[in-house]
Amino acid sequence: MDMKKIVTYKILLVAALTVVATSCKKSSSSRNSSRATGWEINSKDGGFQYNTDFKEQETSPGLVFIEGGTFTKGRVQDDVMHDWNNTPTQQHVQSFYMDETEVTNEMYLEYLDWIKRVYPPSEEKFRAIYNGALPDTLVWRNRLGYNEVMTDNYLRHPAYGQYPVVGVSWIQAVEFANWRSDRVNEYNLEKAGYLKRDAKVLDVNAESTFSTDTYINAPTLTYGGNEEVLNGDGKSKRFTRTDADGNETNIYATRATGIISPKYRLPTETEWEYAALGLSELRSYNLYRGRKKYPWEGQYTRNGSRKYRGDQLANFKQGKGDYGGIAGWSDDGADITNKVKSYEPNDYGLYDMAGNVAEWVADVYRPIVDGEYNDFNYFRGNVYTKNAINDDGTVKVVGADNIQYDTLSNGKVVARNLPGEIVQVPVDENETYLRTNFDRSDEINFRDGDKRSSRNYQSFGDDDENTDEEAQTRKMYNSPVNKIERDENGKIIREYDKSNTRTSLISDEVRVYKGGSWKDRAYWLDPAQRRYFPQDMATDYIGFRCAMSRVGSKSKTQKKTKN
Repeated sequence: MDMKKIVTYKILLVAALTVVATSCKKSSSSRNSSRATGWEINSKDGGFQYNTDFKEQETSPGLVFIEGGTFTKGRVQDDVMHDWNNTPTQQHVQSFYMDETEVTNEMYLEYLDWIKRVYPPSEEKFRAIYNGALPDTLVWRNRLGYNEVMTDNYLRHPAYGQYPVVGVSWIQAVEFANWRSDRVNEYNLEKAGYLKRDAKVLDVNAESTFSTDTYINAPTLTYGGNEEVLNGDGKSKRFTRTDADGNETNIYATRATGIISPKYRLPTETEWEYAALGLSELRSYNLYRGRKKYPWEGQYTRNGSRKYRGDQLANFKQGKGDYGGIAGWSDDGADITNKVKSYEPNDYGLYDMAGNVAEWVADVYRPIVDGEYNDFNYFRGNVYTKNAINDDGTVKVVGADNIQYDTLSNGKVVARNLPGEIVQVPVDENETYLRTNFDRSDEINFRDGDKRSSRNYQSFGDDDENTDEEAQTRKMYNSPVNKIERDENGKIIREYDKSNTRTSLISDEVRVYKGGSWKDRAYWLDPAQRRYFPQDMATDYIGFRCAMSRVGSKSKTQKKTKN
């Protein structure tokens, strides 16, 4: 290479580096200055602090990403029941995350272990917390069957560690999701330096716990106000600043830091059905090229590929007295439940969306989905609450000595709130006055066929507190009302509903569950099929998995060109 070419090359290289440096400088400058005021953001001198480098939500433990879109909900392939239960409606689902597998015994045992350490059942005031979280292992018993081996071993024996947990009611599943949210955010804050390392194990007790909502609204009340824990390591806190007087500011993480993730929760029925179908391989431009009967492609439950031809694609009941097939041949590999990930996942990477165990979803059950009123993120079951406020304006936090308990219809006692959590109360007129999108705290019965949903209904003088229970009873859903109380000695008094006029089992306390189980025929493997069960009861064939909302962009990747 001659000297002239070398000089030309150096000039081009310097020019390129200058362009890159200028571009980076401009990018950095635009990212750290306000488009509203021109002021510097995240200045070391203080002022507005914001995570301007946030790219996208991190995938939390156990979850996989489900890109949202449109689909036809409730379109079953076979409807032998003709029970007016699946009216196809076009729905759009926002992107979200869902557990890769059903919640396993091992995962649930970690939850029980945490409760036992923090709220020792040996102490009488905490005993109901642990007992209320325990799965009902007696669901395995059968009057004419010998299943005691599952009653004694299924939950705790390591042979069943990776099997889906059962015997868990809808209420217990929700509480597990709430606990999981707090533990994951607690760990996130620890990694970011906002909480003392290993405080989640070494410093936690009934008087010193972490709640995500409490940390966001009143951080000094988490961990019982233990400053040593709340100050963290102080090194990696990105947004902490020192003011002119030498005082630290922004010492607690907020939602604006991007560190605190959305909560784990049960998926809605719409989300679950959309995720189970896994329609992505049928997509062509903005249309689906076909219909699916199962989470996998095809109309059959056996594998059609040459290598695995004949193998069952899910764990379900083959026929009367046949829960797995003939031993040693091409059976489904299980008589009861099976280890998670035993069968191929669907196109979203989700395992066992058909078979193994059916799964709780968040929705209150009604026979009809009111798609005419809403076709975006459809969900029935909203009960809006707000933080309870003390007279001095601070949030009201549950203490170890004022835990409130509820007695369920089956006599089981569960804690309404755990110590360290903020007390929730129904929203009132301060939030609902003149609103068009909601008008009361409890919207479960909206447009479901009751009196309030009729066109002749007038809301004048309609006050929840002054309207007796019988006047609110729905003619369509007059399910039995079994009463359970406790006398002054704590003894349970049960009063069964002996009315002969009840025509339905549907109430506000029954929840939808989806997917077939090890106990169901192939008919129930269709993701569009839906059934219901009381929210405070459990069975040996219903489990659950968690979901989490996606914040920010709909997609995790840039859209590709059509061709």
